Amino acid sequence: MASISKSNGTFSVRAHVGDAKTLLAFNIDKAEAQDLAGFTIFCKPKRDEGFYLQNTLQFERPADHAQDTSLPPNSSINAPLHKFRWLHVPGSVHHAENPFYGPYTYTVTPRYFNENGELQPLDRSKSVSVTVNVQPFVKGKLRLGFTRGFTQSQAFVHNFSKNAPLTPKDRDLVYDTSEEAGANTHGEEFTYLDEYKWMGLTVREQIFKLLNEVLADKSLRVDIFAYDLNEPDLINILLKLAKQGRIRIILDNAPLHATRKGQKAKSGKAKGPTWEDKFTAAFKKAAKNNAEILRAHFQRYSHDKVFVVSKGGKGKKVLTGSTNFSVTGMYVNSNHILVFDDPAVAQTYYKLFEAVWADGATKKAFVASPFANKSYSFKSPGVPRTEITFSPHSKTYALEVLKGIATRVGQEGKRGKAPGSVLFAVMQLDGSDSTVFKALAKIHANTRVFSFGISDTTKGIKLYKPGTRQGILVTGKPTSTVLPPPFDQVPNIGGVGHQVHHKFVVCGFNGNDPVVYCGSSNLASGGEQANGDNLLAIHDPDVATAFAIEAVGLVDHFNCLDNYATKAASVQGLKEERAAKEKTRLQDAGRGGREVVPRH
Repeated sequence: MASISKSNGTFSVRAHVGDAKTLLAFNIDKAEAQDLAGFTIFCKPKRDEGFYLQNTLQFERPADHAQDTSLPPNSSINAPLHKFRWLHVPGSVHHAENPFYGPYTYTVTPRYFNENGELQPLDRSKSVSVTVNVQPFVKGKLRLGFTRGFTQSQAFVHNFSKNAPLTPKDRDLVYDTSEEAGANTHGEEFTYLDEYKWMGLTVREQIFKLLNEVLADKSLRVDIFAYDLNEPDLINILLKLAKQGRIRIILDNAPLHATRKGQKAKSGKAKGPTWEDKFTAAFKKAAKNNAEILRAHFQRYSHDKVFVVSKGGKGKKVLTGSTNFSVTGMYVNSNHILVFDDPAVAQTYYKLFEAVWADGATKKAFVASPFANKSYSFKSPGVPRTEITFSPHSKTYALEVLKGIATRVGQEGKRGKAPGSVLFAVMQLDGSDSTVFKALAKIHANTRVFSFGISDTTKGIKLYKPGTRQGILVTGKPTSTVLPPPFDQVPNIGGVGHQVHHKFVVCGFNGNDPVVYCGSSNLASGGEQANGDNLLAIHDPDVATAFAIEAVGLVDHFNCLDNYATKAASVQGLKEERAAKEKTRLQDAGRGGREVVPRH
């Protein structure tokens, strides 16, 4: 079920179902929108009495407005949400320790100001309710997972703190994640594991679910392609499997991941052992029988992020996606994974691993193999129609693969009478060698296409403000942000890599032929010719909706941060200036003005 819609005359609510989250969208007739104050959302999980979702903003003088004094001033019954869509993720505020998965009923009520600019009491006759099943994404033999990430968010700061450490100081390769990491502003202590579970969300759940299955069943083996590798709990399991002789790993050894005598970093300074080097040493020390490791990188990178589970030489399950098996990849970055519990898909990846292992992960051998020159198609009970390509490719085939995506993007707005849609999140999107980039940039000029997108670089990116017909495209890496009151300041991300590490494009998510392009490929011709990668095209409305929700949430969040990104010399002066503007704006809101609220 991709979505469900209910209406009450002139007001309707549509709930889009994603991976352990729900995107609520509201539509109201123009005639009914006069003096609209926003929307109140009551959330009723099946297991308890329910609660009102919270706003970050509240009225400057709550007593001047209709209030339920038994609830906080920022509850959406007292401070209606000023957006026509809202993304609810269980565990953000309520059920933080143990998010409930199952049926949720969302009751949305439009709220209005009177002629004096005072919020009127909630009128339940105007409410609309929708009920959906909120849980980690499972459809047949396919599971999805998405990281929460969002270290630059109000939720992260409130649950932990602005300066919460992500790893222990002077960390070792493996460390106890249950150790105390710090305390939040309420004095509540938290561990590194608390942070990791919150940020890793369903990606962490799915990765450890699969690895623990292998660990518990001695008839199973796992073969791994890895790029970054330093997550301590994951490494602990891999070393246990090495001692049992049930694991092989192809681990990237590109210059940034390998230390050799005389090797220099880009800065010109000598590098010490990388985490991948340290893991290699620990693995070799632990390895027994058939546990083996190969350090290789094709031409540029061994960029895949894949687990292949097998039994008796036959593939059983495969996990793939954009998520590196590292603290940054699983927790800081916005990433995705896919798990196919299907022998046909898994056996293809198993044969791929065997071929790459035999040839030492060299580009010349792989490009000459059948794996580099065809698309593998799958469609069986429980598996949506899926095409998968494996790189590195020849230049000709790499361009053919990317041209296919660009062509599909260009078809949006031309396929029937309905408006098209393109939503995406792509790391380091630029125009240097990307046919896909050019297609995405061009689609923004088409007013028949709803386009939303995010990347992690400002190079070549145009920002379309909300409300323009062309849609919106923002960067996901604001490194200097000063938020106005009442928002708390968030960490300024600089040296932790990419905030948005996804590589996905969704076309026509609400049309008749939705498709998601995803996986580890950066969707650029250079990477497709030089990297070990896998690129998937999945044709399924539920999968497309889950990825579309991820894109919308990221764009909304980082669009807000982009608006407050600054290089000003005087941060304090900017804070004071924005505090004054915010006071005026909140006063306007109290008189019936409009206010945009970010996702967190």
